Amino acid sequence: MKSTKGTSILSASEGAAFETINPDGGSVVLLVCEHASKHIPASLNNLGLDAQTANSHVAWDPGALAVSKHLSATLDASLIAATVSRLVYDCNRPPEAAGAMPAKSEIFPIAGNQNIPAEEKAARVAEIYMPFSNAISDEIAARADAGRTTVLVTIHSFTPIYFGETRKVELGILHDQDATLADAMLAIPSTMEVQRNQPYGPDDGVTHTLKLHALPNGLLNVMIEIRNDLIATDDDQKRVANELSDTISKALDTLRLSTPTTEATHA
Repeated sequence: MKSTKGTSILSASEGAAFETINPDGGSVVLLVCEHASKHIPASLNNLGLDAQTANSHVAWDPGALAVSKHLSATLDASLIAATVSRLVYDCNRPPEAAGAMPAKSEIFPIAGNQNIPAEEKAARVAEIYMPFSNAISDEIAARADAGRTTVLVTIHSFTPIYFGETRKVELGILHDQDATLADAMLAIPSTMEVQRNQPYGPDDGVTHTLKLHALPNGLLNVMIEIRNDLIATDDDQKRVANELSDTISKALDTLRLSTPTTEATHA
């Protein structure tokens, strides 16, 4: 099930491990979607997965990219999205984390991730994680050099049933040590069942992007988790994105920030 191309994971035709959408967006918000894609590079022989598993929530966050794109358009925000499945490398995990290249996801064993050779692990980090992470770092640095504020917002989706248990939460507002933006968003009424740090939280290791890129730079930040049955259609994706756009904008207003780049810098 391993790569047949030595330590090369992505072919030239498969392009980079990330894409930037609306790179000239004027919003203070920088959107990130780590689990946007279910693409498994051809070199990895589909990681030994059957078609159903490879297309399921195990491989990506269904609906998350579509919601992110709608948010990008509504807020005029730049979006950095992964283009490779999280089963190949989970860009919301550091290289040392077991979940970065999971041998098992929920109840599903990932055949192509069993006993990965060290050189292949290094190649996945070098070709997928580092370019994606560097794209975020570079964007934040460029904005800082231009005197622009950045508010980091990451978008995810989760399955309504996990390990056989039904999840009642519909929208999770997640944060790590800095709850400033999360608190402001949680104070705004929603049409959905909203909970703090659910169905995951910092103890589950899901705030890596926030910890790596937002906290050290003093950036307002939040991670948004949407139950994926609520964003299964284009209409639903637009509806949820519109509500989130309104919530984010109102939260930033309460924090004396606004989405244009002319606002005062966050202290």
